[in-house]
Amino acid sequence: MRSPISILLLALIIASSLSGLDVDVEAKPQTCSPSGKLRGKKPPPKKCNRINNSECCVEGKLYTTYKCSPTVTRQTKAVLTLNSFEKGKDGGGASECDHKFHGDEERVVALSSGWFNNRKSCFQKIKITAGNGRSVVAKVVDECDSTEGCDGEHDYQPPCPNNVVDASKAVWDALGVASGEQGDLKVTWSFV
Repeated sequence: MRSPISILLLALIIASSLSGLDVDVEAKPQTCSPSGKLRGKKPPPKKCNRINNSECCVEGKLYTTYKCSPTVTRQTKAVLTLNSFEKGKDGGGASECDHKFHGDEERVVALSSGWFNNRKSCFQKIKITAGNGRSVVAKVVDECDSTEGCDGEHDYQPPCPNNVVDASKAVWDALGVASGEQGDLKVTWSFV
């Protein structure tokens, strides 16, 4: 004999599938395991842009790659990194969403590949909250590629970790983080 809870859960699953609702019956956070490794290549002379303390690939070093990111919640934990979306700066090529460059005064971000979700996050607004309690809304315009790196398209930088919100200087400024302290910061974020 089935318990009333299991019957209720089964009814919920059936009702949600018939109505088209997406219900997570397990309510457990999804895990995101590495999808592979990428061997670093030595950047050509003067080709890795170190603006904003960007890391350059190291020849022979193995970098972890991800096709996924942690589950998005109302307070998704992430690492906020500093990135310039301007031409010739550390962001590499034009933004994935609109194939344009963006000024450092614009509140724009790039999300790790899993969160970027094959461009499904393009132009969505996200709210980022820092530990100091300040929040800012920014627009998603690019992918912080967690699957590839160490090449010209990625400015000879390693693949992004799977939990990065790569933000313009305007986002950092709006969060009240002093210029000398901008770089890596634990934050939470959610889609608005």
